[in-house]
Amino acid sequence: MQPDFLVDFPGLGIHDLPINRVAFELFGRWPVYWYGLLIAFALVLCLLLAMRHSPKFSLTPDDIMDTFIVIIPLMIVMARLFYVVFEWAYFSQDLRRIFSTRDGGLAFYGGVIGGVIAIIIITRVKKISLIRLLDFFAVYVPLGQAIGRWGNFFNQEAFGTNTTLPWGMYSNQTDYYLQYVTRVTGLNPDLPVHPTFFYEFAANLLIFFWLLRVRKKSTFPLQTTLWYLLLYGVVRYFVESIRTDPLVIGDTGIRISMLLSALMVIVSVVFLFVLKRRQQRLELTRALAGDDVGEADNETEEAADGDAEDASADFVAIEDDQPSDPEKPDKPAAP
Repeated sequence: MQPDFLVDFPGLGIHDLPINRVAFELFGRWPVYWYGLLIAFALVLCLLLAMRHSPKFSLTPDDIMDTFIVIIPLMIVMARLFYVVFEWAYFSQDLRRIFSTRDGGLAFYGGVIGGVIAIIIITRVKKISLIRLLDFFAVYVPLGQAIGRWGNFFNQEAFGTNTTLPWGMYSNQTDYYLQYVTRVTGLNPDLPVHPTFFYEFAANLLIFFWLLRVRKKSTFPLQTTLWYLLLYGVVRYFVESIRTDPLVIGDTGIRISMLLSALMVIVSVVFLFVLKRRQQRLELTRALAGDDVGEADNETEEAADGDAEDASADFVAIEDDQPSDPEKPDKPAAP
């Protein structure tokens, strides 16, 4: 099979690495693309891990399966819709393009919106706490992202600006894109670019392992979810600032993902601070209430002991004053 791309990492001594967008063909007719295959693998892996961990968080494997059944279609639809809305100038020329996802075009933040809608639906139907389910599933989002980002590599898309770093990437696709995308200026198509897909892959793996720890030691609701929003917001803001294919708001030049990432960071920091302080106040209140209860219990015990001693003394006194039974003669004294 003729490779779609020849990829170089000059600083690493890698040249002409053959890359195909198609992983294999079913029955020699239907192509299966790496992009879709990796997304499917990420979903299955996250599903299996979530089902395995669910009993520890008062959930059942059926709860997880039902949630995924709703999440998957909504996530894909919303990811595509988000992308189409902000690239309407392109899609409006031929509406059939909306339904052609083989060339990419799924916006991550749209997928997140779809996932949240799905979780809301499930919590209403199954009477599960929304916050508990959000905190549970937030852990698996960066894992799925990390795996899915390799789809960008096989499509040779979502890369960054020129770089002289050792891991800079160059291919016939980066050359072609930088030459013919008019909104990207000041870049040299002949030079390597940032492999931003790998930056997100590495960062999301670290976030995944950190969130496993946060969820295990969580002390207040939404803690895990807010940590995800904070960490991924920081990562995405940086990555988006050097990408060459951003979605922008009209003609403003404002990058949508950078704006949303900044909002995520600000909101999560504020809520983490507020909820942490609230939890500390609750713990202090409980501790003080516990001391008061302990003192009251001690006083009660002391009073009870005193009452018991008084009652014992009264009982002895009553026994001493008790007259002899008149119907029973006294035992005669020994001669």
